[in-house]
Amino acid sequence: MAELSAVTAIALSVLMHVIWNTMARQLPSEAWPIWWVLLGHLVLLGPWGVYHLITEVRWDLNFIALLITSALANAMYFVSLKFAYDRAPVALVYPLARSSPIVIALFSMVIMQEQLGLLSWIGIVIGVLGLLVLTRMQQQSSDRLAIPWAILAMLGTSIYSLSDKAATDFLPSFASIVGFISVGYLASFITMTCMHRVTKRRWWPAKGIRISAFIIGGLCVGLAYALVVHAMRWLPSAEVVSYTNAGIVMATLISIFIFKERSFWKARLTGALTICLGLFVMSLN
Repeated sequence: MAELSAVTAIALSVLMHVIWNTMARQLPSEAWPIWWVLLGHLVLLGPWGVYHLITEVRWDLNFIALLITSALANAMYFVSLKFAYDRAPVALVYPLARSSPIVIALFSMVIMQEQLGLLSWIGIVIGVLGLLVLTRMQQQSSDRLAIPWAILAMLGTSIYSLSDKAATDFLPSFASIVGFISVGYLASFITMTCMHRVTKRRWWPAKGIRISAFIIGGLCVGLAYALVVHAMRWLPSAEVVSYTNAGIVMATLISIFIFKERSFWKARLTGALTICLGLFVMSLN
């Protein structure tokens, strides 16, 4: 039953992730879509989640340390992602930023004594190789400046994934998980607002996004990751993050077969199928 709950949570998370990313493709980068969807989450889900976080959680120094660690790592992730997107296309940056499962697996083994089976390790390595194939096919010489920022985003993902996994011992309900994530998103939103003020001389983007994108993006970006953390109650964090990369497979297939984006399509399809092979091997563990 627990495994079924985890699988259901991951499947819903992947679906929300694909919905949001498909919509984000249509948004202009100068509108700072990440800023708007973070604001959407904070407006639509933040108050509800934070209320349950305050009233349900057993607060102590360990939990506060995890909350601060996740918040800072979230800010690091979103800011690094924005800088990377400014220097290279999403198709290059995002797979590299999502290649964190190996780092998460190593850190969780050393820090949290979280053990993975042999097939899990093999599946994770195969999946990351598939991500690197996707990244390699999109790379041009002018995109190299984005790679350090994408790697920094990957490290941010690794850090907050580990702290979020540890925090599940303190979070009794799904609503409290949403509240925990909302604190991290608030830190990210404040950091990006300050960054926008410094670079653009404005506190908010000059260009907005559609209200439908604001609502759907705001709901999906928070609930999708809350479902990931929920699944971490039962599965190792590296496995959960690896399974969510199924969203990249779906996004790749949509871009090839629905949006008819055929550049390097054979290599991109190879990368997507390699990720699928990794997920299949990991599921046999």
